[in-house]
Order: sequence, then C-alpha cells, then structure tokens
Amino acid sequence: MTNKNRWLIAVSAIAIHLSIGSIYAYSVYQNPLNESLGWETTDVSLAFTIAIFFLGLSAAFFGKFVEKKGPRLSAIIAAILFGIGTVGAGFAIYIENYITFLVFFGFIGGLGLGFGYIAPVSTLVKWFPDRRGLATGMAVLGFGAGALITSPVANFLMNTVTIPMTFYILGIAYFLLILLGGLYIAKPPEGWTPEGMEVEEDNDKEGDLASLKANEAVKTLRFWLLWAIMFINISAGIMLLSVASPMSQEITGATAATAATVVGIMGLFNGGGRIVWASASDYMGRANTFLIFFIIQVAAFFLLPYISNIILFSILLFLIVSCYGGGFACLPAFIGDLFGTKQLGAIHGYLLTSWSIAGVVGPMIVSNIYEFTGSYTTTFFVFVGFLITALVLSIIMKRNISKIREENEEPANPEPSPQ
Repeated sequence: MTNKNRWLIAVSAIAIHLSIGSIYAYSVYQNPLNESLGWETTDVSLAFTIAIFFLGLSAAFFGKFVEKKGPRLSAIIAAILFGIGTVGAGFAIYIENYITFLVFFGFIGGLGLGFGYIAPVSTLVKWFPDRRGLATGMAVLGFGAGALITSPVANFLMNTVTIPMTFYILGIAYFLLILLGGLYIAKPPEGWTPEGMEVEEDNDKEGDLASLKANEAVKTLRFWLLWAIMFINISAGIMLLSVASPMSQEITGATAATAATVVGIMGLFNGGGRIVWASASDYMGRANTFLIFFIIQVAAFFLLPYISNIILFSILLFLIVSCYGGGFACLPAFIGDLFGTKQLGAIHGYLLTSWSIAGVVGPMIVSNIYEFTGSYTTTFFVFVGFLITALVLSIIMKRNISKIREENEEPANPEPSPQ
C-alpha cells in the first residue's frame, strides 16, 4: 500500500465521481421520455428525486461500512449498483414500465450513488492532510462536472441509437469507470504523512478540534450547526438548478435557447466552484468560507427578481451555483477540521442526509410557491430568509470553534466534553 501515488488516488476518485455525477445530466432524458413513452415531466423528475434521496440515505447508513471495509470494496459495490441501476432503467424503458424505471434508476441507482460518493472522499482527506480542501475539491469537481460529459454524450446516443440502448451503453461505461477507479483507491498506511508535512505543521497551523467517532460527533452542537448550514445551502442551490431555465426566461425574457446556454454554463460553475472554493478554504479557513457563501447568496437572491438583464442575471446565478458546489467540496475537509479523520466517512454520510431532504424540499418549495402565485419572486424572498438564518448559524459555528480552541489550550482542562 505504501507504493500508492496519492495523485493517482485523486485521479481514481475523480473517475468515480465523474461517473456518478452523471445524475446531474438527468434533465436530458425528460423530453425524450415524455415524447416516446408519454410519461409526464413530473413523473420523470420523480426518479431523480428518489435517486438523490437514496444517495443521502445510503451514505448515512453505510458510512461506517465504508470506514470498516475500506474504499475499494465500497467503490466496487457502487460500480455494481449504479451500473445495474442505469442498465435496468434502460430495460424499464424498453418494456415501458414506469415503476420498474423508478426502482432501477431511483432506488438501486441511488444506493450506488451513496456508496460512490463517500468512498473516495474520506480516503482523499487522509491522503492530503496538508491540503484537505484541494483534495476533496478535486473529487467532487468530478461530481459537478459529470453532467458536462454525460449530457452531450447521452443526447448524441439517443439521436443515434434507441433510448434503452443509450442507458445500456452508459450503464456499462459507468460500471467500468467506477470499477477501474475503485481497484486502485486505498487508504494510506497508518500514521502516513506526505513529505514536508512536519514543516507545515510547525508553521502555526491549527490542528483538528477533536478526534471523534461518528456516534460522538452527532452529540455535538457543531455537528447540527453544520447539518443545518448544509441543508440551507443545498436547498437554495438545488432549487435554482431545478428551475433555472424557465426562471431565466420569465424574469429576463430570454429565449429558450439562451436559457439552455445559461444552464450549461451553470454546470461549469457548479464544477469549477468546487475546486476553487475548496482550495481557497485551505487558506481562509472553512468557517470563513461558509460565511462568504451566505453573504454572497443573501445579496444575490435579494437582487435576482429585480434584474431583467440576462447577463447580470446569469452572473448572479453562476455565483450562487458556485457556492452550492463549493459547499459540497468544503464539507469533507470541514468534517476533518471539526471531528478528525477517525470516522470521517461515517460522519460525512450522516451529514449527507441534509442533501436527501434538501433535494426534496428545495424543488418542492419553488414549485408550490409558483403554483400559488404564478411568479418566482416570492420564492427568492423565502430563500433570503433561509440564507440569513444560515449566515447567523455560520457565525455561531465560528464562535463555537473559537471557544473550543480556547478550552483546548487551557492546561487545567485536560479533556473538554464534546460541544
């Protein structure tokens, strides 16, 4: 295991996340399925919602499994589940059975997403103790950018071969890519540190607050603060992603083609924001980075309903979606800062339940408000309230961290209780 190259470990993690990140290209299937099978748009969207829900749920339930059995077995399970889920979805389309489609794509594929998401991330944090933000940013960059590759490929295949065959081809490709990444990825040896790490540690760099197990972490205030912060950040981002095209057209008067271009560029900022923000957090600190996220988003959500210029409107959308992606990228590194890396995968899994719930709540809020008001304006102000709440929670988090550091520095207090 000592002969593993940590940069190749990072490449393996990116390969896994590029595959499962294809879930963000799901909208490319909506019109073809509607036109060929007559399935309503809301029915087709339900499969995506179920997949995201089970991503978070499986990550929570199997986080300890990933820590115990290691990333390789977890990635192999992800390859099997996500591959079967995608190929099975193609079979469901072939036999024109909607329930079978939900089971394969939503349930089985969603389980594969959960295993595939957490397996490489917790491992990378351990390989890059000197650059946690950069490491996790590289991994989840793949998840954010997966749609950029899958969307045009899936569109080309559907226009060239049948829709079921598209799912068969993609399912096999995902299986092989995740499997190849999974076969190389592994935990570093116990006590391993990269060359030069000792020098950096002496440079007044603050260490982790504690080294807690998952069942200890969930009893702390900072765990629930982080859960709530992530829930709000994800709800706001996924709400925009779910209605970006029609919202842009209604508020700015942009054409459908222009709005589609904006949505495509949002994918770049979703992916790029992950590595930029995560890398920056290594220098600014994770708590400060989340404060910046919510300051930006409060201002952007407040301004959006008043901007009719498509360029300015798009810039604000890009900023918001970069914070959305950046939150995912900073999360594993933040977990390491707050709780150590002893059971990072398990703690990460518990926190990803915020994604499961936000994936349902965000789109549900915007669709219900739009249905009652016929406008997106009210939705923006509702989310301004949520984001202000998140900003306040981020300030509380920062103070909580400072308080614990001060207590840890007091020699008279040898072992402070979890907070």
